[in-house]
Amino acid sequence: MPIWKAVLLGLVQGIAEFLPISSSGHLIIIKKMLGVDLESGGTFFNVMLHLGTLFAIIFAFRKQVGKLIIESIRIIIDIFANFLIFFKRFADRKIPYCRIVKSSYRKFAILIVVSSIPTAIIGIFMSEIVEIANDMIIVPGICMLITAIFLLIADILEIGDKKPRDVSYGNAVAVGVAQGLSTMPGISRSGTTITAGLLCGFDKKFAVQYSFIMSIPAVVGAGILELRNVKNFTMPQSDIIACVIATVIAGLSGYVAICLMLALVKGRKYKYFSLYCVIVAFITMGYYYFA
Repeated sequence: MPIWKAVLLGLVQGIAEFLPISSSGHLIIIKKMLGVDLESGGTFFNVMLHLGTLFAIIFAFRKQVGKLIIESIRIIIDIFANFLIFFKRFADRKIPYCRIVKSSYRKFAILIVVSSIPTAIIGIFMSEIVEIANDMIIVPGICMLITAIFLLIADILEIGDKKPRDVSYGNAVAVGVAQGLSTMPGISRSGTTITAGLLCGFDKKFAVQYSFIMSIPAVVGAGILELRNVKNFTMPQSDIIACVIATVIAGLSGYVAICLMLALVKGRKYKYFSLYCVIVAFITMGYYYFA
């Protein structure tokens, strides 16, 4: 693969992953139009692109992610402690259990786990459909129209004020379902989950943070599943170099896109992304029918 194509795909992945315009849809469209075909190395290339954006999320929210990891470990320790206390209470009923959810970050960590469950279930059941859709350029075009509708909804919603302590586990399930449905190419993961969060009454800034951070287990899980399906992996050295460059570009551009989204969330800017998705959708469908 030429280096310029790798740079382009890295930029598209990084920018479109966090701006609500669907990175998967853009990658499929560009790969089809540019004739990019890495054969068995294609899956590895996609995983590496997502790894780049994963690093961008972790770096952008390093303080929050660090606290979430620490609190998750403490939650596990308290769960084991409660297991032991359960048996001790046979001798002394006055021994209290450890409180599991005793801070906003602990609640945040549990909400992420709850959201990840429906995402994983839907992702597994839709995997074959998504695989077929990835070979059809018309699918991202149609799905981008769906993304445009979601973004318009996000723009007209009343502003909520829910922070982690106010968010119910039912809300977390709803956002997780939205993330699971966004595995279809062309349906923006960030746009769909942010809209779902806003529909649940999330504070605007928290909706964006939640959308990005909840993608971490989803990206890791999807990457592991994709790599397991790689058979007879072959990739020329030139493509490996291109892959590394694309990964770095995806990470850098992804970080910039995250910063941009955090700035845009202060106003009602989603309608512009909605219009963009409509334009790309019609261009894609025109290419499918007339190219």
